[in-house]
Amino acid sequence: MSEQAYRVETAPRLAQWRIDNISSSCTYRKSDPFKVGLWNWYLTVEKNKQLYVKLYPEMSSLTREQPPVASFNIKLVFSSSPNRRTIVHPAVCDKQLKNNDDFVWAIDNSFTGRFIIDIEFLDLKTVPPSGGEPSSIWSSHHIEKHSENTALASFAQMLAEGIHTDITINAAADGSIGAHRAVLAARSPVFRSMFSHDLREKELSTVDISDMSFEACQAFLNYIYGNFQPEEFLRHRVALLGAADKYDIADLKEACHESLLEDIDAVNVLERLHTAYLYGLPRLKGGCMRYLVNFGKIYELWDDFNAFLQTADRELIAEIFHEILVAWRGF
Repeated sequence: MSEQAYRVETAPRLAQWRIDNISSSCTYRKSDPFKVGLWNWYLTVEKNKQLYVKLYPEMSSLTREQPPVASFNIKLVFSSSPNRRTIVHPAVCDKQLKNNDDFVWAIDNSFTGRFIIDIEFLDLKTVPPSGGEPSSIWSSHHIEKHSENTALASFAQMLAEGIHTDITINAAADGSIGAHRAVLAARSPVFRSMFSHDLREKELSTVDISDMSFEACQAFLNYIYGNFQPEEFLRHRVALLGAADKYDIADLKEACHESLLEDIDAVNVLERLHTAYLYGLPRLKGGCMRYLVNFGKIYELWDDFNAFLQTADRELIAEIFHEILVAWRGF
């Protein structure tokens, strides 16, 4: 059989599969994948006592994470019959399609000759990762993404090229960076307060961030302006955590918290434990405690741990020994 027999022709929202008569020697056929919206799709036909038509998306990480919620019209057109006889399925509205059993059309009809499966997609939706009502990928999906990407690129350019800056950030003794009051104020209530009241920063148009290196400060501003740099973030995340706490940028603080949880090891666990206590990060503190106590790494780090206890806050020391006692009771 030729390759054409499995090919589905598509327009932006239309798909047609032209099928020769399925004989008794060929009772099942599956199409090649075809792209409509964000997904690749398949059609299958199977002839037994009835004719069964199935439509489903290709299995992929996208389908698992964002299965399509489809609205469509589907019909069979018998091109070899007089007047192009047509059988129409009732309109399908907002049906989630995950696998090959989610849409099955059983047609109780005998026929011969060539026919066309015609699908007109009225809408394709996805459920946001955070939950809520499904939203159409066509109503604003591409425009929204393009708008977001363009805006972020423009903000990054404003910072990188110093376009119409009106505030200077002085980082330690290493240098200064031009920034924009409006952007900083929109991202941080602390900056907004600085620029709204008669403070030194408002009068002199400068902000001194003396507790951050120039490189860490640059990473901080890049995050604020939406110019996220993964390697830069990882290199300076402890400093970024301090800045996020100081300037009340909750999303950056949570991003640092999540990242610091991911790679606790013998080299950094005591520093991470101190950081967690200092900035009130219960999950990071719990992760460090578990690494030290539940997995017994505290014995491998005994000298470093003793040095740590010399400078640690008494409340933190008490929590550590409480965890040790709880673990001992479990044996």
